[in-house]
Amino acid sequence: MTVDGSTLEHLIHRARSAFLGLAIGDALGATTEFLTPAEIRQQYKVHRRIIGGGWLHLKPGKVTDDTEMSLCIARAIDEAGGWSLRRVADHLAAWLRSKPIDVGATCRRGISDYILTGRLEKPPSDWDAGNGAAMRMLPVALFTLGDETLLQRCALEQARLTHNHPLSDAACLTVGKLVQRALLGANRPQLHALVRELGAEHPKFHCKNYRGQASAYIVETLQTVFHYFFGTGNFEECLTGVVNQGGDADTTGAIAGMIAGAFYADDAFPRHWVKKLDPTVRAETHALTQRLVLLSPLGSGAKG
Repeated sequence: MTVDGSTLEHLIHRARSAFLGLAIGDALGATTEFLTPAEIRQQYKVHRRIIGGGWLHLKPGKVTDDTEMSLCIARAIDEAGGWSLRRVADHLAAWLRSKPIDVGATCRRGISDYILTGRLEKPPSDWDAGNGAAMRMLPVALFTLGDETLLQRCALEQARLTHNHPLSDAACLTVGKLVQRALLGANRPQLHALVRELGAEHPKFHCKNYRGQASAYIVETLQTVFHYFFGTGNFEECLTGVVNQGGDADTTGAIAGMIAGAFYADDAFPRHWVKKLDPTVRAETHALTQRLVLLSPLGSGAKG
């Protein structure tokens, strides 16, 4: 598949919306992380503003490890001019050494293991079915646009730095495919077909009877994301629904934000959310996104 110059420009616009959506979902959800829906209703009625706070006591617009790790991968790809797992691992190691405000236990163990041993793939573990690999899939999805085989290789390589579990692997691939198909103009039924494929391969992901759990367990994370993405009609409704489920709300918000951002594009974003986001993050995602798309098989083969 090749694209012309105007189509490529439109694709970059949608890709920027996906990265911006990730960061917005992260910043919005950080406020309600680890709260229950009842606690959120008691404190906020409906949480719909980027106000910071939460258990991390963030300033309004600040992001957490979801966006920060995604930026690490994006910077590594940009610096290498392509895919280098060693470069990705080094960026994540430098990030961990910087003492970030938030890092999940599984991610911390995996990156620490790399720092100590240089090993680029951790052994399989029953404890690795968390959402920490899927939440940082966006730069991989952008860089591998136009080559599904490359998507699979890069997705699993980056995932297994910290998470080596079949459910995490499957989630990373599905999130990557959803973002890519949405960027390329897939409609809602076409995207839902990918979710059905995931459920057919791994029945635990079935979400017909959504129970409202939104933990860091990757099954519950994606069930929450899918429930609100397919059950709402715009970006704001989707993210508001997701983060008001509480639980691991920064990550459910980030994953929902990247998929919904790719699907709706930022024309549908509430302006007050965009303005409230950390301007440094906003500027870096804007710049890196274009470079990732231009490095991709689809972007590098564009005509015009």
